[in-house]
Amino acid sequence: MRSFVRRAGRLTKSQARALRELWPKYGIDFTPEPLDLDALFGRPAPVVLEIGFGNGETLVAAAREKPRINFLGVEVHEPGIGHCLLAAERAGIDNLRVVARDALEVLVHQIGPGTLTRINLYFPDPWPKKRHHKRRIVQPDFLRLCASRLGRGGLLCIATDWANYAEYIDELIAKSPDLECIANREHGGDRPLDRAITKFERRGIGEGHRIRDWQLKKL
Repeated sequence: MRSFVRRAGRLTKSQARALRELWPKYGIDFTPEPLDLDALFGRPAPVVLEIGFGNGETLVAAAREKPRINFLGVEVHEPGIGHCLLAAERAGIDNLRVVARDALEVLVHQIGPGTLTRINLYFPDPWPKKRHHKRRIVQPDFLRLCASRLGRGGLLCIATDWANYAEYIDELIAKSPDLECIANREHGGDRPLDRAITKFERRGIGEGHRIRDWQLKKL
């Protein structure tokens, strides 16, 4: 069962060019074996995984601002991936890699246990209808999987602008034996928790939504 919908979107000429020419530099083809992250980036460094990076705006900004950290982004929508690759090229960064795949498959097969410093999940599809809640990516199994991929003291950072999803996430966190909440913030877009404002966040704020942020630490 997929936790996302493949949105229809037309590739621009520049995005198509990016997927063709920049993928060899920044892209990682999916394989069912764990990645050697040090070899992938050409150096040992902490690795941050961002799930569903959209157009890559905040991911590229983070990679540019924190050159000593390696960033791995996962996204399924080609226009967003192309946009991200173009932004990475303009920024001249080399500490960013991208996988075009379902994030759960990447976590299960390509990320080894205890290899990540942080996982970012910002504004996932809320699936607001009750009959669709089973499609939400944040589930007990997802929290366990993330915890297993984080190193000692690693962080899982989540944000949403849907009140119903926030209540649901609170319930799951309270029951999690693997993660503890070390920071939890509600705001109107003015106090994001150790992250930049995202495109989807701005949209939610424009619709009058409140923002919820969590930082969960691996026990």
